[in-house]
Amino acid sequence: MPWIWAIFVVIGCVSSPLYAGVYTWIDPNGVAHFSDYPPEELPHREIIVSEPSTVTMSENLDQGRRVSGIRDEVRGLLSAPDREAGEGVDVSSARAQRTKTCDAYRKKLDRIQSKLRAGYGNDKGNTLRRQRRETSQKLSRECLLQ
Repeated sequence: MPWIWAIFVVIGCVSSPLYAGVYTWIDPNGVAHFSDYPPEELPHREIIVSEPSTVTMSENLDQGRRVSGIRDEVRGLLSAPDREAGEGVDVSSARAQRTKTCDAYRKKLDRIQSKLRAGYGNDKGNTLRRQRRETSQKLSRECLLQ
């Protein structure tokens, strides 16, 4: 019989935090407070804490397939044939020029990265990071988004 009472006491102690309330209120200074005890004199509101949601594996896989489809669609749009070139401009020469420019940007980024890895002073580091940022933006605009 004493074991049964001990089990009830343990169950009561373990389950009591599950029913704890969370209270919120705003003090006269405008600061929001959260606690498991309500304030004595200030108006407060009890927050109902819901259980965390779970995503089933099948939903997660479906979402992955949808994202992959969107990614493929965007990749297809980005690799679409070049726009019509102006008069007298050969499409293949324009493409070759763009490839040459993009390769130059990539080489410049590699050189900047190697200089950053090699060590630098404060002023030189700021300059290198600025050059890396500008070159990376040019590479993105002129090569990746075309």
